[in-house]
Amino acid sequence: MEVRAHEATGRNRGRTSGGTTAARVVERKEAERERRQHMKALCAKLASLIPKEHFANPDTMTQLGSLDEAASYIKKLKERVDELRHRRSSAQAMAATRGASGASIPVVEVRQHDVTSMHVVLVCSTQRPIMLHEVIRILEEEGADVVNANHSVAGDKIFYTINSRALSSRIGIDVSSVSERLRALV
Repeated sequence: MEVRAHEATGRNRGRTSGGTTAARVVERKEAERERRQHMKALCAKLASLIPKEHFANPDTMTQLGSLDEAASYIKKLKERVDELRHRRSSAQAMAATRGASGASIPVVEVRQHDVTSMHVVLVCSTQRPIMLHEVIRILEEEGADVVNANHSVAGDKIFYTINSRALSSRIGIDVSSVSERLRALV
């Protein structure tokens, strides 16, 4: 009788474990299918974030190929970010040393777009501002007619932007002379 009782319980255990095993297999298959669908969606989203110019042949790209391209694109972006951070830190260090020596201010940039038009950018310190009327006087003496003049203050710097054109298109504007006189002014 003891043997039959053991056999009976063994059969019952086998049936329940067999039923739960089948349920577990179905659950695993379902979970795996959902995981694959989720990964497919993530790969598609990743591929959509990468510019099409970066792909060698975007129409025939496999999922593995798009992952490789995305990894290479991300590496290139990381290198670019590192390079830009390095450039920013070196530029900040140069600006700090220039600021300490006062070499960066004032700045005079004179650009000639064509024979008849000129663009002047001046940057100076708020402690030693440039008189805008003196700049306009120099431009007019050099044969320029001021079309537009703006200034703005940012921190301890004043930015002047002046657009001008030649009074006579035959004569034009001598940019080197204007630049020299403005540098002497500041």
